[in-house]
Amino acid sequence: MNLINALRTECVQTRAERASRDEVLAAIAKLAKRSTALANIDETAILKGLSDREELSTTGFGGGIAIPHCRLEGVNEFVVGVLSVPAGVEFAAMDDQPVKLFVFIVAPASESNAHIKVLSAISQVLNVPEHVEEMLAAPNADVLAESFSRHVRDEADPKQHDSKNLFRVQIQNEELFHAVLKVFAGFNSSTVMVTEAEPAANYIQKMPLFAGFWSDKHSDFCKVILATVDKRDTNETIRRVEQEVGSLDERDDMLLTVQELFYCAGDLNV
Repeated sequence: MNLINALRTECVQTRAERASRDEVLAAIAKLAKRSTALANIDETAILKGLSDREELSTTGFGGGIAIPHCRLEGVNEFVVGVLSVPAGVEFAAMDDQPVKLFVFIVAPASESNAHIKVLSAISQVLNVPEHVEEMLAAPNADVLAESFSRHVRDEADPKQHDSKNLFRVQIQNEELFHAVLKVFAGFNSSTVMVTEAEPAANYIQKMPLFAGFWSDKHSDFCKVILATVDKRDTNETIRRVEQEVGSLDERDDMLLTVQELFYCAGDLNV
């Protein structure tokens, strides 16, 4: 799923004035309805889908940003749009701050994998404060759409690249785990699985011969991310991981290894 292709320029609006979360969601539903891809979907159905998603948990993840989204039956194509509200709107955001920039998604009900990748790609753009400031300053819809598109990273086409590397990331830090998982979810070319793990010291210290070697308490959190990634994306994947966690050489709660695969076929659903 290519984010740039999913962005509908007719679904972009700047400098809106909205007073509440409900008004914003209604404006987004109306904006989304401009797309011919949603010609057979009622505006009320779009609004209900967005509202139901917000009831599960807020899509305002802090920093003045929100990504309202929903999946609807009858939708065959992704519709992504942008709405700026420079004055800000109370949106129950995670940091309790008003939201000023909304990037929304209306997606096919059956495309959960692609939906996650689009969400991740959007968050990559919005995680850079300078990008958000630039978009909020856009004087019209054309400039806002161009600004958003310019900051979207090029996306690899998995159908054209069969050569894969296997990433294995062992993490003992829950906060880093979520950040790193988001990196892998952002690649169209990656298949990702998560497994539970436990440090060997937790077992070895129970053996009589080694009793007393590890008296310090070890982290209870330990997970392993396994991801297949196109070889051409290997360096970029490592770069993005280090962008989230800092230098891997300086960490003692995370281990990343990359293995070249002789054979890799098939795919997995999230």
